[in-house]
This record gives sequence, C-alpha cells and structure tokens, in this order.
Amino acid sequence: MAEAELLRLEHQGWQSLCDSTGADFYGRIMTDDGIMILAHGFVLDRQQVVASLNDAPPWSSYEISDERLVRLSDDSAVLAYRGKAWRERSEPDFEAWMSSVYVELAGEWRLASYQQTPIPA
Repeated sequence: MAEAELLRLEHQGWQSLCDSTGADFYGRIMTDDGIMILAHGFVLDRQQVVASLNDAPPWSSYEISDERLVRLSDDSAVLAYRGKAWRERSEPDFEAWMSSVYVELAGEWRLASYQQTPIPA
C-alpha cells in the first residue's frame, strides 16, 4: 500500500514542477528539517527548495520508471526510481536515479530527503 501512495506523491511532485506549483507542493510535503541533494551539487533545506522553485522554469513532461520501494520501518520508506524530464526537446533534458525518503507523521507521508544521481549520456 505504501508503494502506491508514495509513487502517487512522486507523480504529484513532478506534475507540480510541470505546472509551476512546485514551491507550494514541496513547501507542504517536506518535513521541517527536510533536504534535497540535487544533481548539480547543491544541498537545499526546505526553505531554500521553496525559494528556488518560485522562479524555476517548468518542465513540459516527465517519466518515472524502474520504481523500487525499501521499507525502513512501519512509518518510513525509501522510494527509488529512474526519472527523465523534458522541457521542449525530443531527448530528455535531465535523466537521473532518484531516491525519496518518506516518513509518516500524523497519518500523512512527508518527504524528509530527496537525492538525484545523474545518469551519464
């Protein structure tokens, strides 16, 4: 059950990056002390993520594949997957292995950590 719910949240996150509502989405879903470790070498806390997404150009489409769930405990899990994202080209502008660490707080899954590992061309 957790895998379907966490995958749904990942799709919601990517969709928010496509429709320019990522700052609101990640501001809500990230834990207060959550972090994102991005492919270009930045480590952002929740406030920095929200600020960076306010002016981020939207993605036009994305794809998630090769999903794997690792249950850490009853209230925490890691969802790993291969992600591709496009802006306007036929080839992906971005492709990486991604992992999201979720914790369940007060009955809701929250994003505690997210990491991108680029896949070389």
